[in-house]
Amino acid sequence: MATGPAPHPTDRPPPRHRVRSFFAALLIVLACVLTPLSALAFWARSQISDTDRYLATMAPLARDPRIKTAVTDRVTAEIVKQLPLDSLLDGLAPADRPQLGALLGGIGQALTDGLSGLVHTQVARLVDSDAFVALWTEVNRNAHAALEKMVTGQGGGAVEVRNDTVVLDLAPVIARVKSALVDQGVPLASRIPEIHTSYPLVQSDAIPKVRTALRVLDLAGFWVPVLAGACALGGVLLAARRRQAVVTTALGMAGGALLLGIGLSVFRAVYLDRLPADVDQAVAQAVYDSLVRYLRSAVRVVVTLGLLVALGAWVIGPGRWARAVRGGWRAGLGAVRRVAGRSGLRLGPVGRFVHHWKAPLGWLAVALAALAFVLWSYPTVLVTLCLALGLVAVLAVLELLDEPGRPGEGTRAPA
Repeated sequence: MATGPAPHPTDRPPPRHRVRSFFAALLIVLACVLTPLSALAFWARSQISDTDRYLATMAPLARDPRIKTAVTDRVTAEIVKQLPLDSLLDGLAPADRPQLGALLGGIGQALTDGLSGLVHTQVARLVDSDAFVALWTEVNRNAHAALEKMVTGQGGGAVEVRNDTVVLDLAPVIARVKSALVDQGVPLASRIPEIHTSYPLVQSDAIPKVRTALRVLDLAGFWVPVLAGACALGGVLLAARRRQAVVTTALGMAGGALLLGIGLSVFRAVYLDRLPADVDQAVAQAVYDSLVRYLRSAVRVVVTLGLLVALGAWVIGPGRWARAVRGGWRAGLGAVRRVAGRSGLRLGPVGRFVHHWKAPLGWLAVALAALAFVLWSYPTVLVTLCLALGLVAVLAVLELLDEPGRPGEGTRAPA
């Protein structure tokens, strides 16, 4: 009996699968978009809420030659301007004051230059010493207490926002130089009033917008990374092909972080190009590079992690090269195990236990490595690579300990 042609299966997935795939793709795209925002939010929150992190960010500037030169010149000019040269006439008889005043008028510039050189020497000596590093730390520790006020737009403290400039108060440095001048036999220095010299850290007409952005990022510093991770996990779980979804998500998030890194370099060039003419570009460059160095480190960590996760998901796939890699892995470790066996090593119940539970033990090792990364306060590229190498070492040990039992002693759990 003749029958009609067999129906051809449709190429379209069932409607339920299409809906799942749509939401999976949507969540994965959201995770990739939120990745650079997560890095920014994490960096902003760490700078505002963690004093030690902020001090570590600013610490290199204390030994930067560009910063030391700028601080030396600024403090010297401010102290010389405040030196009360007119007080040299105090205590003289009224009849002698005109004559000495005329004398000072003739040598006033030379006297000012001499005092300026002396002050500059003392300031430079202080700035080149470890005492300046301690003073810089003290100034910035006080500044961090006012950083939250700066972000919320309130003035006061060691850090303030004045129009389009973020300034740092160098009063402790000036006080130390004033004391050194008195010790060097310059009694006029004791009459210098308390000076709160403002040292510009960042200057840009975009400061108000940046301050608002920092405020938002600080508030979202915890939740944006959590939301990005939740979107990535949800997208993978909803995907029909989860392994491919893991590869796509990992590479997409690494790409998002890479775009942030490129954006930091572009913004650096734009920021330096738009500085006012009276601002030292070398100093502004040093401050910018120090402020964003931990953000750049976070970018490198996310890119490294994304590439490692994508590589791991690719290796367990069905591709020809992936199978070849797994085959080489098993063959190499199997050869080591056979050599150990010929040397008399017998694993006994340990080998049978690992053989039966190798897959769950492997996933447990993956989970512990991921947990260690999440709980690490500030993971670096080195930490990320060490965790990955540690995970590979654990998986290698499991492969070496995998010893099937005698027939009838149990079957191996599916990998």
